[in-house]
Amino acid sequence: MPAFLLVSGFRYRSGSMSVDAILKAALRPAVFGVAVAIVVVACSSAMADEGSAANQAQTGPPGDPHQSVTRENVDTALAGIPELVENMRRATGVPGMAIAVVFEDEVVYSAGFGVCKQGSDDPVGPDTVFQIASLSKALSATAVAAIVGDGTIAWEDPVVDHLPDFRLSDAYVTEHVTYADLFSHRSGLPAHAGDLLEDLGFDRREVLARLAQQPLFPFRAQHDYTNFGLTAAAEAAAVAAGMPWEELIKFRLFDPAGMEHSSARFEDYVAAENRATPHQRDVDGNWIVTTHQRDPDAQSPAGGICSTANDLGQWLRLQLAGGVLNGEPIIDPAALLVMQTPHSFKGPLSAPSAHANLYGLGMGISVRDDGYTSWSHSGAFLLGTGTNFSMIPGQRLGVVTITNGQPVGLAEATADTVLDLIVHGKVSRDWLGGYMGLFANLYQSETPTDWTELVNNPVAPASLGTYAGTYENDYYGPMMIDDSSGTLVMTLGPQAMTFNLTPYDGDTFLFTPPGENSVGPTGITFEVEDGQSVSVSCEFYDMTGLGTWTRSR
Repeated sequence: MPAFLLVSGFRYRSGSMSVDAILKAALRPAVFGVAVAIVVVACSSAMADEGSAANQAQTGPPGDPHQSVTRENVDTALAGIPELVENMRRATGVPGMAIAVVFEDEVVYSAGFGVCKQGSDDPVGPDTVFQIASLSKALSATAVAAIVGDGTIAWEDPVVDHLPDFRLSDAYVTEHVTYADLFSHRSGLPAHAGDLLEDLGFDRREVLARLAQQPLFPFRAQHDYTNFGLTAAAEAAAVAAGMPWEELIKFRLFDPAGMEHSSARFEDYVAAENRATPHQRDVDGNWIVTTHQRDPDAQSPAGGICSTANDLGQWLRLQLAGGVLNGEPIIDPAALLVMQTPHSFKGPLSAPSAHANLYGLGMGISVRDDGYTSWSHSGAFLLGTGTNFSMIPGQRLGVVTITNGQPVGLAEATADTVLDLIVHGKVSRDWLGGYMGLFANLYQSETPTDWTELVNNPVAPASLGTYAGTYENDYYGPMMIDDSSGTLVMTLGPQAMTFNLTPYDGDTFLFTPPGENSVGPTGITFEVEDGQSVSVSCEFYDMTGLGTWTRSR
């Protein structure tokens, strides 16, 4: 299987919470006029494990720029970083954050800023535990690379070889979709398939089983960011290795890398004494402790890892040194290089001169304007976490930023500011201002209807008994509508979540969906025949055509 795949007939679809898609497909080319997005990994990490910049200049591959950053450049930049980072944190109001910087196989800086919880005096430090959201994808790909390297699986293996119950809606795709396909989001699953099931309380097993009902785009023809597609691949790897996923990543990555404060279990995050509490902004823009602490165990391989700046610094070292840490080989460099190589084309170019926008296995891969390859990914929980890592393997340089505030662009701005200072000796632009403007798009609903707009002269609903009853949906499960309290109450999901329905216009009512992907009220419309509703549809749940329930009684 070729390491680099060019695809044709690409049609970009953004996912509602795909920070990586927003940033790498739109941000720098469109907003800043700087192309970041992504071409081939020229592979400096495997070749840069022997010493100095001069040594690398002699051994680097043809066409790869020579390493230009020196330790003096790094030390000079580090003197100004604490003040710059703290000023950016204060400008956003994010309560706390931590960063780590790696250069030439050493964590040269790690520090915390702000507090673990708003209103407390507990300072954030480099060993404070944060939820890292979608940075989990790259760590999970690293763990899978470990068992690829020892021959347990191959990146090109179909996942059904090890997860025989896994099904998609097309038999051919089911039989042929590989670990690499799912870790690079090119399986054909729609963007964020399964995420709304997680929000309703379905566990990992149930969500993966229901992916078989999702329609598919053409196989390997486009990039659609799917947490549960990647999670299915990780589950298959765990089965092949003969242990639960949470144990596999601990045994093959966290333990050998000395990442002692990292875990793929939510319970370990909650139990950590030195833990950063997530925060979000209220309707007035004020920072508050999150109204709902997210438990991401259902998609742990894609977004459920917790870690620290110091632990993530060790992971950066491992990546930049081609799988070697403290002189010990942990992961086969050939297996790791496949992860660090482009596999899918993420989106259309913003301009003819823009760099292509590509994705490896669990992380984005780009070419900077200075010619260096960059590896990066962002993580985002709207319920209280914004994170980013950025590496320049040809400079043997990386930075990771983790915050306890919902994504506002602080993590990305910190990475670019630090890299600017180190590589160029100055900050080239207002990264924070640009990112903050762009991140406002995350908080806009993608439904066709703007349900916050009032209807002029709305029609009154029918009698509430018209709508009461039980409705069935194979994907989302049953819906119960009860009118016994004098208002309509809807019950959904395996945990029997309840929602009051507010009249909007005629047979359409409003409610606010639960969970990470909810950004405000949405509509639910009953189809009424002969004085009784026969079905009910919800636009928010119908983005891939699965959002209609049919009355059963």
